[in-house]
Amino acid sequence: MNVAIELAKKAYKKNEVPIGAIIVKNNKIISKAYNRREKTQNAILHAEVDAIIKACKKLKSWRLDDCEMYVTLKPCPMCAGAIVNARIKTVFYGAKDTNDNNNLFEQIVENNLRLNHKTQHFYLPNENCENLLKSFFKSKRNK
Repeated sequence: MNVAIELAKKAYKKNEVPIGAIIVKNNKIISKAYNRREKTQNAILHAEVDAIIKACKKLKSWRLDDCEMYVTLKPCPMCAGAIVNARIKTVFYGAKDTNDNNNLFEQIVENNLRLNHKTQHFYLPNENCENLLKSFFKSKRNK
């Protein structure tokens, strides 16, 4: 998670929502990314999606079986769909999404009857993840 937090800090410095993600296979980091929507003006370049793209390229496969993702914020529904479609085994996240009142992430990775893969997920509460996000959005509101 510490590597993901460092990536989130890079995003913060570049005026991106501070979210970092890494993908690990066999205890080795195979990809890492942070949000780059503002720089690229690409709506789907969330940290999780970018990390998946890089991991697929590295492994030369769209199937990321036996991979784990560490991400600083609970993934959004778009990223949850990408995660389950890439067949990532487990996701660990450091901060909860306060806007996810309907548990959409869980519905997508656990209960989606259209998909044959289920992704495990674990919340690892991390004050650094939460504080980065709070600080970023507070600075935006104060402008």
